[in-house]
Amino acid sequence: MRNAPVEVKYLANAFGGVEPDGTFEGYASLFNEPDLGKDVVMPGAFAASLKRRGAGGIRMLWQHDPAEPIGVWLAVQEDAKGLKVRGRLNLAVARAREVLALMREGAVDGLSIGFRVDKARAEPRGGLRRLHAVDLWEISIVTFPLLPAARVSTVKGGPAAPDARLAAAIERAAASLRG
Repeated sequence: MRNAPVEVKYLANAFGGVEPDGTFEGYASLFNEPDLGKDVVMPGAFAASLKRRGAGGIRMLWQHDPAEPIGVWLAVQEDAKGLKVRGRLNLAVARAREVLALMREGAVDGLSIGFRVDKARAEPRGGLRRLHAVDLWEISIVTFPLLPAARVSTVKGGPAAPDARLAAAIERAAASLRG
């Protein structure tokens, strides 16, 4: 299946912010969770690709556009939940500064993977396709992720943007009302 076309999958998770230097983290894929295209990434699906490429061999793009690299992935690894990523926007790039501003406002927080399928199995019922091995090429910051639970999620240090603090306060208040 080496000549299979590159596929793109969009994914999402609750936005937490981004450091002043453009560093952020989140999940670019979640295991055992069907996306809107009916694909389910299985644990271990990225292992061979990550071993072969490492974080430095995976591109960070804006909206899957190969003409729009906007930063670098500092860490890309599988954990029990999915494909956890930590990256840094290159603030010398105009588009990366725009993306940072959009992320701080909460206007953009989706993550999406671009890959080739190496091994998959279609399920006869439900129309799901289980991805057992994929060759990961890129992870993009996107507006509309295909997997609604894969998003930029946390910040390590650095002040959160004022809107992020307000959103967190509103979420805490809503949670207390729910019990």
